[in-house]
Amino acid sequence: MKSMTGYGKGVAVKDKRTVTVEIKSVNNRFLEIACKLPKSLMYIDDIIQKGIKAYASRGSFDVYFSYVNLSESAKKVTVDKALAAEYVAAAKTLRAEFMLEDDYNVTALLRTPDVASVTVPDDDRELVAELTKQAVSDALSNLNKMRQVEGDGVYADLMSLIGNLEGYLKKAIARAPQVVADYKAALLLRVKELLDGYEPDEGKLLNEVAFFADKADINEEISRLSSHINQFKAICGEANAPQGRRLDFLSQEMVREVNTMGSKSNDITLTGFVIGMKNEVEKIKEQIRNVE
Repeated sequence: MKSMTGYGKGVAVKDKRTVTVEIKSVNNRFLEIACKLPKSLMYIDDIIQKGIKAYASRGSFDVYFSYVNLSESAKKVTVDKALAAEYVAAAKTLRAEFMLEDDYNVTALLRTPDVASVTVPDDDRELVAELTKQAVSDALSNLNKMRQVEGDGVYADLMSLIGNLEGYLKKAIARAPQVVADYKAALLLRVKELLDGYEPDEGKLLNEVAFFADKADINEEISRLSSHINQFKAICGEANAPQGRRLDFLSQEMVREVNTMGSKSNDITLTGFVIGMKNEVEKIKEQIRNVE
C-alpha cells in the first residue's frame, strides 16, 4: 500500500550539464501534474508527464525542474564588426578634432553597447532529454520510498479500524436474535397489564411479533457488510497495485449497510453497536483519502 503524499529528488550529470528534478505529491482523487518549464525546454514536458503517469494512478504532483549548462559550448560571444568599425572611426575623429588623448583600447571597445553580445546556442536536445529521464526516474524512485513508508502506516491504521468494525459487527450479530425475543417478552407483559389478568390472543400476539421480526431483520445487511470487510482486507493485502479507488467504493457500501441497520434497529443496545460501526467506517474513509 502506498500513500499519495511524498517527496523525491533526482539529479543527473553528464558533459558538465546538470538536470535536477524535484517532485512533491499530495492527495487528489484524480491524477494532476503541474510542471513549469522555460520556453526553451518545453520539449521535455512530455518526458516528465509520461514518467509520472507510468508511475502513479492518482494524486497531485508538483514538479520543480532546473538545468545548468557549464560546458564550453554553453555560451558564445558575437562581435558586430561593422558597428565596432564605426565606433573606432568616431573615436579617431573626436581625437583629431578636439585634441584628446587616445585611450580607446580593445577593452573599452568590447564594453561599448551592442558591439559584443553573448548568445546561447541551441543545446543538445537528445542529451538533455536523456538526463531528464534519468533525473525523473531517480526522483520517482525516492518519492516511492517515502510514499511506501507512509503507506505502511496507513495500512496499519486501516487494519486496526477494520478490526474494530468487525468487533462491533460480531456484537451486533450476537445481539440481533435477542432483540426479537426481548420485544416478544416486553409486548406480552404490556398486553397482560392492559388486559388486567385476561390471557391475550396468542395468534394475534405471534403475528405482531412476526411483523416486528421481519421489519427489524438485519441478516441481509450483516451478510453484505461481512462480505465488504473481507474484500476490503483482501485489497489492502495486495502489493504493487492501486487500491484507493476500490477501497473508497467499498467504504461507501459499508456506510450504506450500516445506515440501513441503524434505520431497522429498535433496540438501544444494537443501536449502540451500529453507532460504533458508523464511527469506524468514517475513520476508514478518512484514511482511504491518502491511499493511491
